[in-house]
Amino acid sequence: MSQDIDSNSGEEIGVGYGRPPVGTRFKKGVSGNPRGRPKGARNFASIVAATLGERVVVNENGRRKRITKLEAAVKQLVNRAAGGEARSIKLLIDLVQAGEARPAPVDPTQATQADANVLQELRRRLAEGAP
Repeated sequence: MSQDIDSNSGEEIGVGYGRPPVGTRFKKGVSGNPRGRPKGARNFASIVAATLGERVVVNENGRRKRITKLEAAVKQLVNRAAGGEARSIKLLIDLVQAGEARPAPVDPTQATQADANVLQELRRRLAEGAP
């Protein structure tokens, strides 16, 4: 293992794993990534969500209508499936089944049987410990 000298104290410092030479270490108060992540940089999911939320003008039954790109894409998929396109039918069925497979939202204000069991056990414990 080679040795390096600390510029502040003049002591020898071991150089090795986790201990780079003193001259190549980050200086105190100076970032190792000075430019960092640019402000406003977005990830893929936020870009897709923003793009799907953009509004476009479509002609529907002779009338101009403004809908989101997501709505337009779903309408196109449904229309192609209705026209008999096999890939669109399969994709639409898969999407419908995935939507139905989600569990129903639970109302947090409603007590469940598990909540009732916990409360009953707490009452029993408190009654036993009471003088």
